[in-house]
Amino acid sequence: METYSLLREFADSWMLLALFIFFVGLIFWVFRPGATKAYSEPAGIPFRHEDKPAPTNGADAEKEA
Repeated sequence: METYSLLREFADSWMLLALFIFFVGLIFWVFRPGATKAYSEPAGIPFRHEDKPAPTNGADAEKEA
């Protein structure tokens, strides 16, 4: 059997099953009951500085303050 045919057969059967199980596990990990606390802080990062852009470095922050 050629290498390509062997790898293609493996990918069509067992790898598809393994990646599907990984995907379902990842979905359960993200939507688990304790995940809301862990992801609430990173979810708000784009909205932290709504009135003006964030300072680029420490020197700019001292001038504006």
